[in-house]
Amino acid sequence: MRPTDKKLSPMEKTAREIVARLRAAGHVAYFAGGCVRDIARGRSPKDFDIATDARPEVVQQIFARTYAVGAHFGVIVVLLDGFQFEVATFRSDDAYVDGRRPVSVHFSSPEEDATRRDFTINGMFYDPATEQVIDFVGGRADLESKLVRAIGDSAQRFAEDRLRMLRAVRFATVLGYQIDSQTWDALRTHASSIKEISAERIREELVRIFLSPNRVRGWDLLDSSGLMRAILPELDAMKGCAQPEQFHPEGDVFEHTRLMLSFLPGEVSVPLVFAVLFHDVAKPSTATVDETGRIRFNGHDRIGAEMTEQIMDRLRFSRAEIDATVEMVRQHMVFKDAPKMRVAKLKRFMARPTFAEELELHRVDCKSSHQMLENYEFLLRKREEFASEPIIPPPFVRGDDLIGLGLKPGPKFGEILEAVETRQLEGTLRDRDEALAWVKKEYSLGH
Repeated sequence: MRPTDKKLSPMEKTAREIVARLRAAGHVAYFAGGCVRDIARGRSPKDFDIATDARPEVVQQIFARTYAVGAHFGVIVVLLDGFQFEVATFRSDDAYVDGRRPVSVHFSSPEEDATRRDFTINGMFYDPATEQVIDFVGGRADLESKLVRAIGDSAQRFAEDRLRMLRAVRFATVLGYQIDSQTWDALRTHASSIKEISAERIREELVRIFLSPNRVRGWDLLDSSGLMRAILPELDAMKGCAQPEQFHPEGDVFEHTRLMLSFLPGEVSVPLVFAVLFHDVAKPSTATVDETGRIRFNGHDRIGAEMTEQIMDRLRFSRAEIDATVEMVRQHMVFKDAPKMRVAKLKRFMARPTFAEELELHRVDCKSSHQMLENYEFLLRKREEFASEPIIPPPFVRGDDLIGLGLKPGPKFGEILEAVETRQLEGTLRDRDEALAWVKKEYSLGH
C-alpha cells in the first residue's frame, strides 16, 4: 500500500498522472521494474518506469513532449512537469546475437513482458490505481527471502545481456541479498564473457558496487564469481603477493586491500574508493627481496599511479576522476615523511586538492596493516593548527613587483617567487615590506 497523496514525491505524482492518462485513453499501464521493487520494500523510488500495451506511436500521440530512445524496442521518453519517464510497450524478445540487444521484438502482454526481464525482484508491475503489486515471476517471495534470482533460465538471461552478471552482484551488494544457487552457478560459468560488454556499462556497475557501504561484500562476490579476474586482472594478481610481516601482519596485498575497504566510511567518493583498490596495484610487479631477506616494493607508488591511469582509462572513467585517483596513488607513500618536512613543504603538500581524501586513504592503509597512526594524528593536528588562515595565503610578492624592481621575466622569476613563498609559509617573512626588502638584499635588486 502506498502512502497518502501528501507523502508522494512530485516525481511519483507525475508518474501516476502518466499512467492515468494512458488509462483514460483505453490502455493498460503499470509502474515497472526497479521502482516496483522499491515500493514493495517500502522505499521511495528514485525514478519510475512505466509499461503499457499502448504502441510507441500511440504514446507519442497521447503526450505532447516525447522522444524515442528505442522505438524499435518500444521505448518512448515522456517529458512532463520537468521530469522524464521511460514508457515501454509490453514486449517479448527474439534471439539476442550481441549479448546485449534482441534482433527484434514483438509487442505482447504483461505476463510475457515480465518473463523477459532480468531478475524476479525487478520483474514485477505495480498498479497505482489499485495500489496492487502484479507479480507473474515470484518476485515478492524472493524479496521476502532476500534473494537475487534470474527469471527463467539463468544462462539464457545472462546470454541475452552479459551485464546482468554484474547487475546480480550489484543488487546482492547494495540490497544485502543472497544470489540464488542456479543463478550463481550460471554466473560463475559465464563470468569471463563479461568482456563482451562495453567498458562504460561495466564501469557504471563497478562504481555502484564500490560506492555501496556494503562494498566488501561486492569485492567478495566479484572475486568468487570470476568477474574480478575478467574485469580487473590487476586486482586478482595481488593474491599471494606476500608483504613484510612486521608491517603487514594482515597477510598478502589482496587481503590488505580488502581490509582497507572495510575501514572506509559508508559514504565515499569515486577517487577515494578506487585509490584504495589501486594504491598497491604495482606491488606484484615490483616485489623483490633485498640482501637482508626483506621484501621490498621499490617504486610501487609511481608505477602504481601509471597502472591506475591505464586501468581507469580502459574503463572510461572521467578525466577528473582519473587525475584525482592517480594523484592519490602516486602520493600515498609520502605520508610517512610528513613529520620530517619543512613547514613550507608540508603546507604545499597539505594544500593540494586531493589531500583530505589522501589522509583518509592513509588512515585506512595504516589501520589495515601495522596500525601505527602517529603520522595521521600529526597531520590532523597540523590541519587544525593551519586552519585559522588559508594554508597557502596570497603571496607577499608577485611577478609585477619583481618587474618593478627591474627584473626581466624569465626562469629566475619562478625561483625568487618560490623562495619568498617558502619564507612566507614558514613565517620568517611576516609582511609585504619585509618580503620586498629581503628580495632586494638577497638578489641585489632595486639599487
